[in-house]
Amino acid sequence: MDFNGVVINDEPIQHAAYREIFKAEGIDVTDEMYYERLGMDDKTFVASVFDEAGQKYDDARITQLTAAKNASWREIVSADLPLFDGIADFVEKMSHDFALGIVSMSARPEIDFVLEKSGLRKHFLTIVSSENVSNCKPDPECYRMGFRDIDSVRTSQGHLPMTHGECLVIEDSPPGISAARNADLPALGVTNTVSASELRAAGAGAIATDLRDWMPESIRRVFA
Repeated sequence: MDFNGVVINDEPIQHAAYREIFKAEGIDVTDEMYYERLGMDDKTFVASVFDEAGQKYDDARITQLTAAKNASWREIVSADLPLFDGIADFVEKMSHDFALGIVSMSARPEIDFVLEKSGLRKHFLTIVSSENVSNCKPDPECYRMGFRDIDSVRTSQGHLPMTHGECLVIEDSPPGISAARNADLPALGVTNTVSASELRAAGAGAIATDLRDWMPESIRRVFA
């Protein structure tokens, strides 16, 4: 499962935090600018905004701005954790039938903070975050790693090795769907962030408007 836009409803919060820190740089991070960068990690996002604006920067400046964004994000979500309605029940329900993992371009401390605060950490066997990979979505590196990690846990428990068709990705963004498909994994698109047509165009095999409508048996029926 992806994290931002699937587990936590924080894309608007991330956008607002970025917009605030870039305001001091004289740059307006518009809706278009933000959403065309879905799938990027923080450092890549900040660098790409500076590049588009034609402004110079160095690693220290990127680190400073990403830290400021992360602090703003944490302050907001700490006050009221914005999980999607029903996502905790969905995760628990799926964990009884499937091995679950998180694959996200968020920083690991953000993911851990939300999963610990929500009590969901125990349901995920592996977490792949921005620190673990060299390339952002839509590059398949992150989902290839997630596949290998879950397969390793399962085989250590005595299960047969997985095939790619047995590992489903749940994503809310076109770059995430593309990353899954580039890793030869089927994908369920969730319309939390963009339209169904955009997710289908990226390669989603099915669309969910609300994950609460999906049961383990419906996952198997659609993606078997």
